[in-house]
Amino acid sequence: MNAVVPLHNPTTYTGQQMALIRRTVAADCNPAEFDLFMAAAMRAGLDPFRKQIGALVFNKDKPDKRRMAIVTYIDGLRAIADRSGVYRPDEDEPQYTFDPEVKSETNPLGLVKAVVRIFKNDRPVTGVAYWDEFAPVTDEWAYDQAQGKRAPTGKQKIDGQWGKMGRIMLAKCAEAQALRKAFPEDLSGLYERSELDQASASDLTPSEIIEATAVEDRMTRIGAGGGIMIQLFPNSPLESIPFGQFADRVVETVDNFSSPEQLRWFESANRHPLQEFWARSPGDALEVKKRIEAARAKLEAAGQ
Repeated sequence: MNAVVPLHNPTTYTGQQMALIRRTVAADCNPAEFDLFMAAAMRAGLDPFRKQIGALVFNKDKPDKRRMAIVTYIDGLRAIADRSGVYRPDEDEPQYTFDPEVKSETNPLGLVKAVVRIFKNDRPVTGVAYWDEFAPVTDEWAYDQAQGKRAPTGKQKIDGQWGKMGRIMLAKCAEAQALRKAFPEDLSGLYERSELDQASASDLTPSEIIEATAVEDRMTRIGAGGGIMIQLFPNSPLESIPFGQFADRVVETVDNFSSPEQLRWFESANRHPLQEFWARSPGDALEVKKRIEAARAKLEAAGQ
């Protein structure tokens, strides 16, 4: 792939245009962050006016934790790929997998995954995105009169456009993965805004957001796909459990153990799969950990 030739040099913007970018696309940036953002736009050859690149500022009111993340949008990733001269988008619609059993207020369509294909030198490259790994599901908070402050209600909600445009949002994540796979030299480290929604909703730092999303790239490269390899019982074979079913299968298994020794074997034999699950979904992994600890306490109490 040829080297990227910047198409939009910030030095060519008028003062009024620069001020407009500062007021709109980079409204939350301080002067140093704005300079960094414009330098990144120039390096990537992306135009803020065309929503090809943007800036997110976290912890705006906490100077010691304040961080900025520079994000691209799907049109920006497509623009960089198109400069290669060997990129072609798929003429067909994305492929979606639905499961009526997972329909809920936080997944109105029952979406499981989206698959998007692009072409490089007329050879297909596929990207896959799973709903559980990208949809920004967060705890709902409300004012609790008894506590005199805001507190979790016990319910969950889906943030942003994911509840209304779930297919489009998930397809953008899948397409971004396909583009990075096809053009790693130019797109490595560039993430589509929608890919960061889940991590953003969890109030992670920008570096943690990038790492959370990069996990999926690493899983794809080693062939892990959407499953995690685990051995549920001593004499059973290894099996790849779909990511969305992993927590339920683990909880179901440990709840059926009859001795602390069985549970100790399970944790020892599956240390790496459980760590992988933690890396990909810390919230769900924490719930699994609590269930394992509860099972251990029950088994130990029964053995006394």
